[in-house]
Amino acid sequence: MIDPLTLYTFIPATLALNLTPGVDMMFCLGLGLRSGARPAVAASAGISAGGMVHVTLAGLGLGAVIATLPWVFDVIRWIGVGYLLWLARAALGSTPLTGAKLVPKTVMRAFRDGMFVNLANPKVILFVLAFIPQFIDPARGGILGQFLIYGLVLAIGGFLVNSSAGIFAGGLGRKLTGSPRLTRGLGFVSAGIFTALAARLAFYERA
Repeated sequence: MIDPLTLYTFIPATLALNLTPGVDMMFCLGLGLRSGARPAVAASAGISAGGMVHVTLAGLGLGAVIATLPWVFDVIRWIGVGYLLWLARAALGSTPLTGAKLVPKTVMRAFRDGMFVNLANPKVILFVLAFIPQFIDPARGGILGQFLIYGLVLAIGGFLVNSSAGIFAGGLGRKLTGSPRLTRGLGFVSAGIFTALAARLAFYERA
């Protein structure tokens, strides 16, 4: 179904894109600092799962609806902005004034947060619509199947990169939680990251 040469071209292009800092990577960094490596890895898995949903929608043609109807795009975008601001508020509200420990977050909740942040970012499906079709060959049939294969490669690469960023941030967070002041500072850093992501999404304009 997929031309091997095309796939070999797709993989390095995907790796380069995944290594470019973006919303997903910054989200995992912020979560790793705040809650540790395991939740950050779970969030990375949630982000990849959300990405596969976007790829499936694009393959089914439903992504064209978001691309052509501004109000649908804006509704999803503002839901994402609100959720990121809620996460920023939670990072501040749960930062202890005394004691030195990372703020706990269950793996399932981290997975849910990562998936929701990805699904509430309409830029992802627009990116999928712009990027993956360049590698689709209708002559090979199974358009949806090709979307899913390329999307899976993209999701796996994103998971590896975002997990690595989250693990690094988690290790850094553990080292910095030796004092209440540093612990509180981690909360402010995480809140700042989430707020910056919300602002970036709020002021994003489609080309």
